[in-house]
Amino acid sequence: MMTYFELSQFMKTFQTYIYTGNREADLDLMEEEIQELFRLGMIDVRFFRDAKLTIIKERQVLSDKN
Repeated sequence: MMTYFELSQFMKTFQTYIYTGNREADLDLMEEEIQELFRLGMIDVRFFRDAKLTIIKERQVLSDKN
């Protein structure tokens, strides 16, 4: 399992810099980008699954804070 930071660093390898100042919006954009990378065959199923789980975990952390 990866962390949010590791996922954001990975996204930078594709020249994708996501920072809106709103963590929830960042997660939405990151999820869209990960889905697009998977659809294009640029990441494998295992990485896609781990990325989705990381995003779900981060959303849970955000909802627990509120």
